[in-house]
Amino acid sequence: MTEALIDERGLSKLQWRCRRGLLENDLFIERFFRRYSDTLTVRHADALSALMDLSDNDLLDVHLARKTLLQVDAALDRADVHEVLKMLREPL
Repeated sequence: MTEALIDERGLSKLQWRCRRGLLENDLFIERFFRRYSDTLTVRHADALSALMDLSDNDLLDVHLARKTLLQVDAALDRADVHEVLKMLREPL
């Protein structure tokens, strides 16, 4: 079964939602969208949106593996969020 891709309007809203106060987070997120915007699924979008509920510092700590998802918000310790986090961490 193929997962539904996020539509153009949903993608635009997600990109706006992902704007952050820390430049480092913005750079990681910008790279993520450059790489995945054409293949982003609704499930991925929901997981990324959930990550955006974190504070800027917690998001950066999770991205850099200084903290785990469980340490910052146990509700985010889910397979879809881990998958998106792995996608965010992929080097160029």
